[in-house]
This record gives sequence, C-alpha cells and structure tokens, in this order.
Amino acid sequence: MRIDDKTVQAVVAEASAKMSDPNYSAVAVGGFVQSQPPAAQFVTAHEPELGSAEAIISVIFHAALLAQCFQRASNRSIRAMSYEDLDAAASFGDPLETLAQRQPALSDFIVSNIELPASKKLLALLALAMDHVSY
Repeated sequence: MRIDDKTVQAVVAEASAKMSDPNYSAVAVGGFVQSQPPAAQFVTAHEPELGSAEAIISVIFHAALLAQCFQRASNRSIRAMSYEDLDAAASFGDPLETLAQRQPALSDFIVSNIELPASKKLLALLALAMDHVSY
C-alpha cells in the first residue's frame, strides 16, 4: 500500500505538537526499540557511519515516525522486522532510489528532514523493510 503525503504530514504534525513534552521522543525511541529489536540493533551496528549516539537516536526516532505512517496508512501494526527482512531491503540497490519509486512520500520525508547521508540510507532501508512487512 502506497502511503500518501497527507498521512505523512499528519504524523509529522502530531509529532511536532508532541515535541513540547520532553518525554515524547524518549517514549517514541523506546517503543520502537522494544517492538523492533533487530531493526534497532541494525541501526546501532552502523554507529561508525553515523558517528554518534545522538545520530543513532535520531535515526530510531525517525524510524518510529515512519512506522506510524505505515500503521496509519494500513490501519494495523506492522510486524517485527527480522534480520532477513532487513537483508532483503538492502538487496534492492540504492535504498533512496528504490524508496522513491515504492513510497515517494516517505522518501520525500527522509530527504527533507535528514541531513546525514548515512542516516538517510538507513532510514530508507528501514522504510523498505517496513513496506515489506506491512502487507
């Protein structure tokens, strides 16, 4: 299912409104880590490319927002991604190009909101894996 721009905009608007709560981002990150352990470990394993714990947390936070987009668009929870799901997503070639074809609204979100190229690539891989497990 292709996620439309309105869904992404609604999720981002809600997140922006909740950012005034200092616990919001910690809860979002913690919830993603608990529900998606292989994905969180996958991101953490890329610390050398990301460069800091802060960058890891940022990727996980944005992955949680992507997961909310999938949940809202399909009106159901996505299953936990496995290492095999993540490997399959990595086999598509350039993850940003593939995501732009499959989920353009999510690709636009990543490109517009993330500066670090390694973070963009990881988020695109995670979004492709979520796309795979959300059917």
